[in-house]
Amino acid sequence: MAMATNRRSTGGIRRQKSSQEDLTRRWVAALFASCFAVAGLLRAAPDSAPKPAAVPSHLPTLTDAQKQAGWKLLFDGVTPAGWRGLGMDEFPKDLWLIQDGCLHCLGGKKINDLVTIATYENFELTFEWMIPKDKGNSGLKYRVQEKKAEGFAFGPEYQCMNDPGVEDKNATGSLYDVLPPKGKKLMPHGEFNESRLLVQGNHVEHWLNGVKVVEYDFGSDALKEAVARSKFKNHPEWARDPKGHIALQDHHDEVFFRNLKIRDLGKESP
Repeated sequence: MAMATNRRSTGGIRRQKSSQEDLTRRWVAALFASCFAVAGLLRAAPDSAPKPAAVPSHLPTLTDAQKQAGWKLLFDGVTPAGWRGLGMDEFPKDLWLIQDGCLHCLGGKKINDLVTIATYENFELTFEWMIPKDKGNSGLKYRVQEKKAEGFAFGPEYQCMNDPGVEDKNATGSLYDVLPPKGKKLMPHGEFNESRLLVQGNHVEHWLNGVKVVEYDFGSDALKEAVARSKFKNHPEWARDPKGHIALQDHHDEVFFRNLKIRDLGKESP
């Protein structure tokens, strides 16, 4: 009788142990499944932190024909050589990055324009630019005269904006606040626009994506009348000196500039 009781007791213990092991296996399996599910959600969850716009790497080059014609890289796509902050001795690394072959203005509350170390008078300049933000604002200025500790350039401006459909005197390609563009056409959102600036003596041309959108002459009656209707009417120093720096504007918005190339025209006709 005792032996039978012992066998029944031993069998019960074994069944209880088997049941506990089965529960343990199920619990471990459920734990692993939960971990994998959480990991999957973390991988799928979008990064909430804002990121700069992605731009494919693009280093500038010159063809043999361009070199023979006198073209030079105004920006090598890799270093800040030839550039610094306006009113500064150094490159403002906290506001501008060299990224993917671009001079990348980060945008924000604090601003400082970039300026060429060299000065130019008669030249032809080509450049590409892209502004990610709708209505984002920037520009390229010329005949810029510098004042130490002043980070905002003053001079004639080739306006750059993400402003499809706008054609007033503040639109892309305009001589900012003076002359509106004609026949302006922007590339689709997120693509780079191609611009060309020609300055030869008093004659100036603004080109946008293969179209001449502005043409004027310094000293002409037409320009004097347009300036008299602009915010520069009480600033006789605006564009007065023909030789000056070239500046890229930091107007609080993110902007990318690349493929900046320049050809010194000297005193000869283009």
